Amino acid sequence: MSDEGDGKDLRDTVKRLEATVAALETRLASLESREAPHPVAMPAVATVAAPVAVPEQRDLEAHVGTYWLSRLGIVALIIGIAYLITYHFGELGVLARVGAGYLLSAGLGAFGLWLARRNPLFGRIVFGGGLALAYFVTYALHFIPAVRVIDSEVLALVLLAGFVVAIVTIAHRMQSETVAGIALFLGLHTGMLSDITAFTLLSTTMLAAGALFFLVRNRWVIVPLSSLVAVYSTHVVWAVRTGHMAPGAPADDRLLLSLGFLALYFLLFSVALLVRPRDLPVRASLAFTLLNWVGLTSLGAYEVSQEQDSHLFGFLLVVALAHGAGAVVSRLQRAPTALTHAYLALTAVTLALAMPARYDDVALVAAWTVTGLVAGLAARGVESPVLRGVGVLILYVALGACEWETPGRLTLLIGLVVAFVLVERGGTVRVAGLPEPEARTAFTAICAAGAGLALVALVGARMPDGLVTLGWVIAAFLLFGVGFAVRERWYRLAALAVLGLALGRLVLVDVAKLPPDQRVVTFILLGVMLLLVSYTYTRLRDRRG
Repeated sequence: MSDEGDGKDLRDTVKRLEATVAALETRLASLESREAPHPVAMPAVATVAAPVAVPEQRDLEAHVGTYWLSRLGIVALIIGIAYLITYHFGELGVLARVGAGYLLSAGLGAFGLWLARRNPLFGRIVFGGGLALAYFVTYALHFIPAVRVIDSEVLALVLLAGFVVAIVTIAHRMQSETVAGIALFLGLHTGMLSDITAFTLLSTTMLAAGALFFLVRNRWVIVPLSSLVAVYSTHVVWAVRTGHMAPGAPADDRLLLSLGFLALYFLLFSVALLVRPRDLPVRASLAFTLLNWVGLTSLGAYEVSQEQDSHLFGFLLVVALAHGAGAVVSRLQRAPTALTHAYLALTAVTLALAMPARYDDVALVAAWTVTGLVAGLAARGVESPVLRGVGVLILYVALGACEWETPGRLTLLIGLVVAFVLVERGGTVRVAGLPEPEARTAFTAICAAGAGLALVALVGARMPDGLVTLGWVIAAFLLFGVGFAVRERWYRLAALAVLGLALGRLVLVDVAKLPPDQRVVTFILLGVMLLLVSYTYTRLRDRRG
């Protein structure tokens, strides 16, 4: 009897499940019909004239209204309250300053938690603003003179460090990147509302360390990236206001203090990036690396040039070595190859930027040539197409810096021709969006063009004024020789281009202006060289046949 009852209950349960599934299918069909209704028979013109632009406009409006306005609103609100604390809380008593500041921040945070029950995203934005306001109140209790309550700098920094830990802990437990981003972003920027001192930089460094916790632990990108920009931006304002750097200290001490902070920023962001580099998106890793390099190099070079211009070369050399070490660490950490190549490329670029601080004239061109050649050859060993591209770019800079009439340029131009050919030979070349053969072809064409320009400058500038065209022909002949020697078609095509320019100049300019003797020499040598090149082409064709 019990078995029959159990079977009946089972059949009833199955029937109810079937009814539920049928109801869900009906509901799903109705929703799909609403989202994609069948087109009604309409004139052809009306069908064509009904684009999808209206929903896109509504989406843009909704995105601006929900995402940007909420964030701009909380930023404006916190800045306004920060100004209120800065300008008017000094009129209150000690307890009133502390109580009113924290009461405002607690009220804003509680309001955000209440809103989060109805709208989680909007509520977390307001709650993050409350945390940022509480941080600013703690900051103001010592660092803003009108509101100062705490005299001890050490105690103030300890309180700020504790509050940063609290922000990180709360955001981590909530698993909310919104709360972390709003709180840390506003904390970083509200400090700029007052006079920026060295202690302001200490507080921003602590906030940046809190943001880097999320990079290492949660692999969040936006919060640490915005913190990187904010930290270096704060340092820019501080560096411009030199009186606040270290009042009364000698220039050397102020320079060391500034460089010490910059080294700390660079180390913090580099370590956080290289701890677990494979867990980050490649684009985010490259953005961190590039922005960190820009901040350290530009600010450090500005500070050194303002105080001790003679040490600029040494500073840039240290920056280059630091990025070289970053490439080694990223290789050991098995980071994406793009990150390692980015560190190597920035090393070469920094070395190239350092050369004008030490060398000039012929020595500068030679230094750039050696830097580009070493970068291009080193790229073979590490198989870095980015580093090879940077090496070629540096060689072009050296070529553009050459002044042909200055003594010593002959050797430099010969070195540039050899450097272009050596960098072009061997190795792989990759360009995003292009197959490897096409990328290789483009790279070879660029190197061949550089070698051709160097040869034209080398030979053409050494010829008398009336035989410049003949110099171009000789340069084309030498370029043909290089193309046949290395068996590379692009050098021969570059030679044909130079030869075409020479023939055009010969017909349009030299025939009318050259004296008879120079015409004779030019045409005879031109004919001999053209016949030699044509004979070489014929022999090669016969061999292939």
